[in-house]
Amino acid sequence: MAANNRRMSGKKGAQVGSGGQRRRGLEGRGPTPPAEMRKGHKKNRIATAKAKQTARRPVARGRGGKSASELVVGRNPVVEALREGVPASTLYVQQFIDNDERVREALQLAAERGGINLMEAPRPELDRMTNGLNHQGLVLQVPPYEYAHPEDLLDAAADEGEDPLVVALDGVTDPRNLGAVVRSVSAFGGHGVVVPERRSAGMTAGAWKTSAGAAARTPVARATNLTRVLEAYKKAGVTVVGLAADGEVELGDLEALAGPVVIVVGSEGKGLSRLVGETCDFRVRIPMPGGAESLNAGVAAGIVLYEAASRRS
Repeated sequence: MAANNRRMSGKKGAQVGSGGQRRRGLEGRGPTPPAEMRKGHKKNRIATAKAKQTARRPVARGRGGKSASELVVGRNPVVEALREGVPASTLYVQQFIDNDERVREALQLAAERGGINLMEAPRPELDRMTNGLNHQGLVLQVPPYEYAHPEDLLDAAADEGEDPLVVALDGVTDPRNLGAVVRSVSAFGGHGVVVPERRSAGMTAGAWKTSAGAAARTPVARATNLTRVLEAYKKAGVTVVGLAADGEVELGDLEALAGPVVIVVGSEGKGLSRLVGETCDFRVRIPMPGGAESLNAGVAAGIVLYEAASRRS
């Protein structure tokens, strides 16, 4: 009987634990998300309404036209784009996203910059927007870039009382090269860059990042026909200088760089196209004692712009 009493006592034996759930429940969940991201908050409703209005708004056309809007996809690319000041209209964040450091930094950067709508969206919607790319719960919408007209670059030089210094790109398809050229033009006091409308790099998020902010100060114009634009520049008194490995004139001997000039840079592989090359007043070569066959567009443009800036100072 005594043994039976011991078995029926109220003493508890081993029990199944919580698996750490209670301990994790006491841990912090990170900083409170911005009001625009808190569902039901007034600012969240306002931000959502603004984003929908922006999506329905027709695209205005400037003199040089606009590019299509672009999406930056993935946590690291989104954070890098926000760090580099790439223009953005909306930051889409997946519902119930894992709140890691990159997500928190993206939200903080977007809030600090202002003017960026914050929208929460379910994963299927982000999958649809990105055509199934691995967005990792973050998508940044880059608004269309508003291109200048080629004539605007000459007008800007005239307004400043300076001889035009412009770079035109012929067949350069890498946005990073375009961004590097924009950066060099800004550094050496140039008045802008001209790119063809077709078969050419445009002002994408990648070009913005490479320009390191210079794209906000230096206009990029888009030409329907680059050859016609160069001919119009010549009629306006601007010397057209094309870079070519077999150019007849060496860079250091070209006196025309001291006056109004447009520097035409071709692709690294093919160089200048035939019609553009025939339109140039001079075909110039950059001396390369090291024996390299060619330079990429960004480096070549930087060398010639430095030479032109030295002659103008």
